[in-house]
Amino acid sequence: MTTEHATSVRSARRERTRERLLDAAFALFSEHGVAATPIEAICEAAGFTRGAFYSNFGSREELFHALVERKARDHLRSLEQLGPQLAAARAATPEGFRDAVRQVLVAFELDEEEHRLWCLMNAEFELMAMRDPEVAQQYVGAQNRLRGEVAAVIDGLLEQFDLRFIVDTPTAVDLLMCVEDAGSRAAVLGAPADQQAIARLERLVDLLVTPR
Repeated sequence: MTTEHATSVRSARRERTRERLLDAAFALFSEHGVAATPIEAICEAAGFTRGAFYSNFGSREELFHALVERKARDHLRSLEQLGPQLAAARAATPEGFRDAVRQVLVAFELDEEEHRLWCLMNAEFELMAMRDPEVAQQYVGAQNRLRGEVAAVIDGLLEQFDLRFIVDTPTAVDLLMCVEDAGSRAAVLGAPADQQAIARLERLVDLLVTPR
């Protein structure tokens, strides 16, 4: 076995270990909450030792951020792949772009139970961040990175459809993400469909997007 091949094998094994730890953490965080889930329980559920955990993550909080980042990157990758499939001619109006947004959101929809679990975990972790300055710094940093990546993808889609925001992109993305968050919480609470994320985002897109 060459050195290069051995390195590749170790890298693949490490990635599998990381994914199993993330999957185990999601299941346990969903059932017990982030703060109440010991690292030992995550290791046991994944079938690894504490050493394997700490070779991949520095803390339980870091693992949670990795979970959120994995989900966000899956969504961003799907969004990038979906972009070329949307009919540019049809989307070259605010109304057409709103329909495109609906297609994107429907593609990202989780089943009701998984959606509820993600909302619960995010809400709990945000409370942890409000109480702990160190966790808060990590939380804000992760949110800012996510906003930047979302902004870059949306800017590309707007350019593809010859549209623009009526405000600067960071402000528009903040508004879109805040409305999506509020709509997601409303869905968990059983609010009517017109108060949930898709309906709210469509109304906001109508206000924010205009032809170039």
